[in-house]
Amino acid sequence: MQRRKFLTAAVTGLAAAPLAAPALAAGEPEIKWRMASSFPKSLDTIFGGGETIANRVAAATDGKFQIRLFAAGEIVPGLQVLDAVQNGTVELGHSASYYYVGKDPTFAFDTAIPFGLNARQQNAWMYHGGGLELMREFFKDYNIRQIPAGNTGAQMGGWFRKEIKTVEDLNGLKFRIGGFAGKVLTKLGVVPQQIAGGDIYPALEKGTIDAAEWVGPYDDEKLGFNKVAQYYYYPGWWEGGPQLSVYVNLAQWETLPPTYQAILEAACAEANVTMVAKYDAQNMPALRRLVAGGTQLKPYSKDIMEACYKAALELYDETAAANPKFKTVYDAWKLFRDDQHLWFRVAENSFDNFVFAKSAAAASGAAATSTPEASGETAGASAAGGWTRAAIAGVGGLAVGYAGGVAATRARAKPAS
Repeated sequence: MQRRKFLTAAVTGLAAAPLAAPALAAGEPEIKWRMASSFPKSLDTIFGGGETIANRVAAATDGKFQIRLFAAGEIVPGLQVLDAVQNGTVELGHSASYYYVGKDPTFAFDTAIPFGLNARQQNAWMYHGGGLELMREFFKDYNIRQIPAGNTGAQMGGWFRKEIKTVEDLNGLKFRIGGFAGKVLTKLGVVPQQIAGGDIYPALEKGTIDAAEWVGPYDDEKLGFNKVAQYYYYPGWWEGGPQLSVYVNLAQWETLPPTYQAILEAACAEANVTMVAKYDAQNMPALRRLVAGGTQLKPYSKDIMEACYKAALELYDETAAANPKFKTVYDAWKLFRDDQHLWFRVAENSFDNFVFAKSAAAASGAAATSTPEASGETAGASAAGGWTRAAIAGVGGLAVGYAGGVAATRARAKPAS
């Protein structure tokens, strides 16, 4: 009884005590750093990851460690963030490492490679599968400490002015696509274009490019791609779970007090979780608005998927043979990926397939009794989605179930703010 009274008093005392953050920061220096982002301010989720980090660091240090965030182009262009951190122009950067595969294709593993890991698997590899150690060793050559700091989840496959039905339709296509995927598509005749997010719309509008991919419905709607391209393809097979990273200038990192180092890493971990959570919450409402506004949702054909998969594996083997750094990471990454595939097939995939199939079946039944307009869209979507039903039970029903709700969606759809 006495012990219980003591514990109760102790807990009450802790609850009444002041927050720990100011006490932790009491003996620490005041620091002001700048963070360059690769993303425009209009994209509150992906740019917002940097805001989450800056706000959390300030709150946890009682305002003693201040990070000022700059959008793409305010200090350096969006695709030069790594260089700015490496050279000490800024202390911090927030970017997607696959933007820098032109320097070394090994950078791609820090974000995503085609037909690679989903968001959960990427986190597992980074935090518990040796990925963080491998990538930090690689980043040392660029005077940078890398910290995982965001993920978008699986992305969409891009916006096209015309339908892409066959592998031959890819030949000569000028496609804005980031990272290693551009090299894969080059094997199929695509002319890849590396363009920062804020510059994609004018390039697509002017016809400088024929197609573009960015992230998914929530961001793509904000960037207005549906106004200049009609066909919206899925899946983004090159980005199953693309990670964003914070770059810290290595010399600056080493002068940072250990308390601040720990707080910065914790803030990045928070952004890593909250970013993908927000995308998952916002993408479906945005997709409803896009389809209600006339966007045509299309799956890539099985032939295109198979051709891209074959080209990707060929490219990995070729790159590993020519680049020792890539090979070191790829060999370890591939073993981890294979184990993840086995595990996800046991429980995760079995659960998802069953539940998604039930959801699709229920939506199909609703669509059959919907308006003629919705039923017509359903038929087209069902035919287009055939290969996905064969590949993964229930997922092909996405287009079926989705189209069935279009009539109701149109009644409640509102323009994006």
